[in-house]
Amino acid sequence: MLSLYLEIPSWDNMLPFRSFEDLGKTVVPPHWHKEIEIIYVKSGSAYIGYDEQLIQVREGEIFVFGSGESHYFLASPDSVRLVYQFDLLLFRDQYLEKLDYKELIRLFETSENHSVNWPKNVTVSIQEILEMLFEEPMKRRIGYEFSLIGLLHQLLVFYFREIPKKAKTLEIGNFVEAVNQKETLERLNNIFIYIETHSQENITLEDVAKHVGFSPHYFARFFKKNTGQTFIQFLTEYRISQAKSMLSKEKMPMIEVSEKSGFNSVKTFHHVFKEQVGMSPLKYHKSIFGNN
Repeated sequence: MLSLYLEIPSWDNMLPFRSFEDLGKTVVPPHWHKEIEIIYVKSGSAYIGYDEQLIQVREGEIFVFGSGESHYFLASPDSVRLVYQFDLLLFRDQYLEKLDYKELIRLFETSENHSVNWPKNVTVSIQEILEMLFEEPMKRRIGYEFSLIGLLHQLLVFYFREIPKKAKTLEIGNFVEAVNQKETLERLNNIFIYIETHSQENITLEDVAKHVGFSPHYFARFFKKNTGQTFIQFLTEYRISQAKSMLSKEKMPMIEVSEKSGFNSVKTFHHVFKEQVGMSPLKYHKSIFGNN
């Protein structure tokens, strides 16, 4: 049975979206995350471990992982892959409040993962969207954030209208049972959303355990088993990720960064940040913006 660990993306901009290039011979061990992940093979090929199969994804092909779907891959030495990750929370805004978050999870979960099973014209259109999604964060021209949002909404429309459904959905037991059971995955998503919406508060393990209906002891075991981290490790990593995101976008007083990332004092924030990142928050900011 494969060991599964949660991956927590670190966002490069103000949106819960990132794209990057993977090169060469790579072995990525089994992992999962609540974000959607898209692999677009630009050259060479990659073998993707998914649904107890090893699937070859060749040049020009696309493979999409839904929220919580475990995967790993083995790439050929000449392989170049573009990787995209985004959080479905990106599509929840005040004008679309009635759009069910779980419906979006099911949309990706029930749609064909591999572009070889899509109509050719749909594949070509999505390739064009992916090229632009990769280019926009690289060039960072004015308004690029709005371009990213627009492109991701175009992608979503293709999922609603054009991409075919799977012949069968994954059965419980294909990966670690605790992760793939819908009830467990929904609880994990519920935990992550709770952390995201209360991150500026003094969150305790007891608070989150109560929120999902577990005893603190059972919750601690459940969380470690399904993420590979203790709750405190996860919360600290999440808060540092939030702080790094703020420090890389604008100049803010350290007390404000500290408060918005959920630390109860600047002193604690400074200590934990330096311990996790290897430099002080101010030095991290200067490494991006210089002395401006």
